[in-house]
Formats: sequence, structure tokens, C-alpha cells
Amino acid sequence: MSGSTEKTGFPIGSRRSKLALVQTELVQSSLQALHPDLSFPISAMQTMGDKNQIQSLYNMGKSLWTKELEVVLFEGDVDLIVHSLKDMPTTLPEGARLGAILEREDPRDALVMRAGSAYETLDDLPEGAIVGTSSVRRTAQLKRKYPHLQFADVRGNVLTRLEKLDGTFSVPPPSLASSSESPIVIPEYSCLILAAAGLIRLGLGGRITGYLEAPTLLHAVGQGALGIEIRENDEKTAQLLAPLVHRPTWLRCLAERALMRTLEGGCSVPIGVQTSLSPQNLLEMHACVVSVDGTEYVEAKETMRVESDEEAEELGKLVAMRLVEGGAGAVLERINEVRERHQD
Repeated sequence: MSGSTEKTGFPIGSRRSKLALVQTELVQSSLQALHPDLSFPISAMQTMGDKNQIQSLYNMGKSLWTKELEVVLFEGDVDLIVHSLKDMPTTLPEGARLGAILEREDPRDALVMRAGSAYETLDDLPEGAIVGTSSVRRTAQLKRKYPHLQFADVRGNVLTRLEKLDGTFSVPPPSLASSSESPIVIPEYSCLILAAAGLIRLGLGGRITGYLEAPTLLHAVGQGALGIEIRENDEKTAQLLAPLVHRPTWLRCLAERALMRTLEGGCSVPIGVQTSLSPQNLLEMHACVVSVDGTEYVEAKETMRVESDEEAEELGKLVAMRLVEGGAGAVLERINEVRERHQD
């Protein structure tokens, strides 16, 4: 008789960035504590979203952060993938499913002032000050309240962005640059807007100058939560993950993802959201759609008692319908037309 062939190793797929690895290690350590007899090695790789540091996120879809990892998932090289939930498409490819959503870290956006700055809030900044963010959602919402500020794209991982903010980022000397390339010019940012969750997980919470939330800025769908993607028919991995599912976060994020899916919003479409779930299972959702220039703004709020996944998704669909009734459909249509022209 041959020995047991029971599977004992469950490789985890991750992006290579420091934040992605920190987040994946959180999942790894949680699984290891629950299942000490099993192993959960991490397999990290660079995705197209990591490699492309030039194209604006406004013209990039969510699949650029997930596609390569999904290939190795379907080939069986990994059994689960850890994602920042806000980077996951709301419709997963055939054969994949969402296996777990962990308890959410602070979903708000954070204001980070330049090191040594005397300014503490966006209200303090002088006219023309440059705010760094790669998110069209943040830019669109903030332009409404701060039309006197400038907003500039900033790419790279969190540490690189902070170096660009503080003026310590090392730019290759002109002699090393190709003559066909334009010189690298980094704006003199006064501040950055980043996800609070990423800074906290990296141990950089001390850099947070303040938090931005409704009514000034509604966060991204799924922001602050970690989503774990698995193969649709992989019940063994699903069972291993079950204890990690944080039900209140799961319900809130299912509602948020249903909102975006109904509106067919991509990674950079200016859809903002804020949700809360009471002990009585009253789920409240506040959402908005904003034109890229901040001149058109549609918002909606709804509250519903939710017990099931279907009820949570129903709330998201209802809020999406309220937004469309308020004119959000036309705003999103114009945004997509602009994006298509940029891609031509």
C-alpha cells in the first residue's frame, strides 16, 4: 500500500511589491496558525500593472493587476491569490471565485504632507500647490472643493511615492538616459493622497497627516480589504479559508462590488463609496459618481437590513440605480468616451 497522498502544500500567489508581500504574509501567518500541519509558501511575481509605470491609471483596467496571477492559479502553480480587493475586477474570469475577504483595515484615504511641511490640511495649502495622486476618483472629488489646487499623477510603490514627495527620489543622470526619451521631471508635490490601509500595514501610519472621508472624499470600492481568489471548484482551499472570512466586511464589500458591477465602472472610474454595518445588520451605503473635472456630481444614499449575500448585493444594485436616475449614467458614458479617445 502506498502512503497518504493528502495535499499538504497550498502555494499563495502575490505581486512582488513590498505592500503586496506584507499583505500576503498576513494571510500566510493566519492560515499557518489555523493549519500548523500544512504549508503555505508564497510565490511572488510582477504583473503588467507593476511593470507599466508610465501609462496613467485612468487608462488601465483592473486586470493588469491580476491577469498573470490568475494564469498560474488556473495552471495549478498556486492555490490562492491575495489581492487588495480594490484592485480586483468585480467580475472574475470563468473558473475563479472570491474565497474570502478578511477583516477590513481603515478604508479611508490619507493625506500625507511633505516632510517638514508647515501645512496640516488641504485647506491650508496655497493656490497652485501640487497634490500627488494616481487616482482619478480622488482627483475628481477633490477638485470640487479645492479648484485652486493642482493635481499631478504619481506612480510607483508607496515608498517610491513618499520619496518623490520628500524630494529624495533618485533620478538617473541624463548620461544614462536614452536620447530618444524625454527627461524625467518630478513635480514638487506639497502632499500625497494615499490609502490609509497601505500605510498602516507598512508601519508608516506615522506619516499620515490626516484622514479624508465623506463628504469631502468617498473611498474606492473594496478599499482597505484583502480579497483571496481561488479556483471555482477548489472546495479544499475554500474550507481552509473559511475561518478567515470576516462576515461584516464581506457583506459591505459585496454591496460595494455590486454597485460598481452594475455601473460597469473600471479601476479608475470616479466612483466613491462609504458603507457601514450596524449590530442590527443595517447596511448603509453612500456613493457618488463624479466627472473627471469635478464639475458634475451625483450621489445617493440607501439603508437596508441585510442577512444574506444576495441582500447585500441587492443594496449595491439599488444605490447604483439611484445614481443612474440622478444622471450618473450620462457622466460615466462621457468618461468612457474620453478614455477610448486616449487609447486610440
